[in-house]
Amino acid sequence: MNHTMMRPLIFGEVLFDRFPDGSVVLGGAPFNVAWHLHAFGLKPLMISRIGRDALGSRVEAAMHDWGMDCSGMQTDNVHPTGTVEVSFVEGEPSYDIAQAVAYDFIDAARLPQQADGEWLLYHGSLALRNPCSAAALAKLEEQTACCRFVDINLREPWWQRDAVLAMMKGAAWLKLNEAELAEICPEATNSAQRIDQVATMISQHIVLTGGERGATAISSVDGSRHAVVPERVSSVLDTVGAGDAFCSVFVAGRLLGWPIDLSMQRAQAFASAVVGIRGATAHDRAFYRQFTREWGIKGDHDV
Repeated sequence: MNHTMMRPLIFGEVLFDRFPDGSVVLGGAPFNVAWHLHAFGLKPLMISRIGRDALGSRVEAAMHDWGMDCSGMQTDNVHPTGTVEVSFVEGEPSYDIAQAVAYDFIDAARLPQQADGEWLLYHGSLALRNPCSAAALAKLEEQTACCRFVDINLREPWWQRDAVLAMMKGAAWLKLNEAELAEICPEATNSAQRIDQVATMISQHIVLTGGERGATAISSVDGSRHAVVPERVSSVLDTVGAGDAFCSVFVAGRLLGWPIDLSMQRAQAFASAVVGIRGATAHDRAFYRQFTREWGIKGDHDV
């Protein structure tokens, strides 16, 4: 497959993270990935749903200002734009996620028409908690020639093990952290057994993230591994979105044909930079330019 011919198709939640200091930051794992990919010049199509409210208007304004394709965004007259209350325990974030919000009701009948060609479909698990959005994703897969990148985000109480296992099957790539791996493979007694169990469902790579311990990409074909650890201790403001940052660069590497080890190194470097900013995304174009120039790619905001 010619990876350069694929375009990222991002499905799932867009929401606002509310922090204890009163700040409100635009986020949601799929949206964060789409935001980063756009800055990298990869023209993602984001499919989500926002309320017809002040927060929804902020989403639209941010996307227009960033230059993103808004044709996959739906507006809901009944349900509000998603929100999450973020709190911290010993530096680790926890999330109180509002329910019955707009991204739970992505309408299969209002999906945009995709042009012919190959797509890389990225999605997580949170937006699939509602049957309406789950049906929209199923239709999207049915009508689109795509490889799937599944990014597990297990948020209590919004997931069921059987549904997550079904979602993983047939994916080309799977990203999850060590705690999530233990949650979905509770009968296995160690990490190696859990990885073996998951590898039977995935056609290419499992990306296992471990925060400050770095990450490992494990081939489901031959079991080969590519591990990376942070080169330096970053100035950590918060770790919200660090996994999304890592994932966005790994996805970029799949689209641009980078070797796995190079993708992992660049993903780790970018994630280490993102933990130094508030929230999961930067609105400063210079933040991204330092990476696109180092990587030798033309980002959307490079001049």
